[in-house]
Amino acid sequence: MKIIINKQISDAFPAISFGCLTIHTEVKPSGEELVSAMNELCRMLTPDLSPESIRNHPVVAATKNAYRILGKDPNRYRPAAESLLRRLALGKGLYQVNNMVDILNMVSVKSGFSIGGYDADKISGNISFGVGKTDEPYEGIGRGVLNIENLPVFRDEIGAFGTSTSDSVRTMVTENTTRFLLIIPAYNGECEQLENAMEYAERLLAEFGKVKEITIGCQGLK
Repeated sequence: MKIIINKQISDAFPAISFGCLTIHTEVKPSGEELVSAMNELCRMLTPDLSPESIRNHPVVAATKNAYRILGKDPNRYRPAAESLLRRLALGKGLYQVNNMVDILNMVSVKSGFSIGGYDADKISGNISFGVGKTDEPYEGIGRGVLNIENLPVFRDEIGAFGTSTSDSVRTMVTENTTRFLLIIPAYNGECEQLENAMEYAERLLAEFGKVKEITIGCQGLK
């Protein structure tokens, strides 16, 4: 998986790296074992979570700083990992969506990365990573029309389909999805953390994901 990086992004984040997994799978509601693993992870993480600890998490902080550099308020448009961790801190646990999204969210709260998850067959042509434009059309999952101006944005030949704040309705994962694309952006490189997140994702997918095949791609890893 090759991601074409917009010059505005590469100039601002010369060490940026991506971890990508393309998973051929059967998307289903999460089974009892996966739900149990999700709940156990929440129980493990929650006691150490507070607004301050989340804000100071090195990966969360790097993503929030990337927003500031691009001109977006990260406290108004929170990165997805921060939103999930704040939910855990309130004792609300993780949403249950389906096996692929639930695994993605587990990796996100464990690692601090705001991870994109997409139906690969709904993506048209090459993927580029750039900056959101004024009035650029975007409908976020569960958020309606989202102002993505100055947010870091994944695009295909049709338009924007992913941000670190919210994935889009257009490429959302459903039970009709057969190819699940997971992308982890690391704005400062964060090589060790990114490699650990990828390994954790692969482990969860092997155990709970009904996976038929996984294709691994990393870009920019030192």
